[in-house]
Amino acid sequence: MSAMRLLAIDCSTDVLSVACGDGTAFAARDEHVGPAHAERALPFVRELLDERGWTIASLDAIAFGAGPGSFTGVRIACGIAQGLALGAGLGLVPVGTLEALAQEAWRARGATEVLACLDARMREVYVAGYVREGDGWRALRGPDVLKPDAVAPAAPSAFGAGDGFAAYPALAARLGLARFDASLRPAARAVGELAALKVARGDVVAARDAHPVYVRHRVALTAAERAAGASL
Repeated sequence: MSAMRLLAIDCSTDVLSVACGDGTAFAARDEHVGPAHAERALPFVRELLDERGWTIASLDAIAFGAGPGSFTGVRIACGIAQGLALGAGLGLVPVGTLEALAQEAWRARGATEVLACLDARMREVYVAGYVREGDGWRALRGPDVLKPDAVAPAAPSAFGAGDGFAAYPALAARLGLARFDASLRPAARAVGELAALKVARGDVVAARDAHPVYVRHRVALTAAERAAGASL
């Protein structure tokens, strides 16, 4: 794969993750920011581009974690990526956050079959299964949003990844997973690596055509749910 210049942004969890690299090597900024993604993302972008001596206009494409994840977070990532891309005439590369989570599991733990599981709040999890093929992943199931008890058991060889296993500690055992890491999360570096494969295939969309992937189509809480401290 020839070198390229990519910027990647992920806001799907409480961690703001931004990465800048050539498709294989990335410099990254990762910080737990809670609800402050919108305020912190652009300063991270500027810092990383300055380190490389790059400008937005010099990039080949901009990638973002398209979801599922925090509704607000995936909207912020998409909106920032769209704004930057429109200003520079660049294409966008939406990357699924659960696939990026599988990529992180491969990098950190050598996993080649992954059940990616993120806490979706509202007593649900986002879940998808992937198997590694070449440099990328083939989806075995999902992405979907389910009650933890509705998630189908995984193959014994699968590796569990994501904070869904921290939110529901009994889930890994119920699914028959011998190995899992609840600390893994989607990261912009993984988003960038997967985006590089898409760029090489010409799988890039116009900024106006990029959209978040919510999976859960409910985008608001009732007053009672808000009062009880629920979040989407």
